[in-house]
Amino acid sequence: MEREDRVETLGEAECLRLLSTVPVGRVVYTEHALPAVLPVSFEVLDGRLVLAVRRGSATARGLDGTVVAFQADLLDPVTRTGWSVLVHGRADAVRDPEQVRRVLRSGLRPWVGDPEPLFIGMVPELVSGRRLFPAGQLPPGRGPGALGRPLLRP
Repeated sequence: MEREDRVETLGEAECLRLLSTVPVGRVVYTEHALPAVLPVSFEVLDGRLVLAVRRGSATARGLDGTVVAFQADLLDPVTRTGWSVLVHGRADAVRDPEQVRRVLRSGLRPWVGDPEPLFIGMVPELVSGRRLFPAGQLPPGRGPGALGRPLLRP
């Protein structure tokens, strides 16, 4: 079986669903004209990502009003299975007081504690993801009987 046979390309809805199952991802942004990558706590709320960062930090300044990438995954190094999702979009500080209260009620806080976090909202514009299945197991729709083909029986 070839490597690619074990890989399933995921749709946007499944990517966002998977993102909602993990609490930490990595945000990629520009800091001092160089790429920066930082683990951040996040949630998927109403179809957008909300990241929690320390108010006044270089990260907060680097994210607000910029285009960023965000990646999260759940991988098993023993079985070499799991999934990975990549999202690109514009990031802006959440300034509406009601939205801030709603995010605070959700319990979202920065990975490094901050009594008054800044929340960054990210509207997903490009979303892609892949799931890797165990060796010998084909993704749904890729085995015998896929695409309406009948199963061949001896």
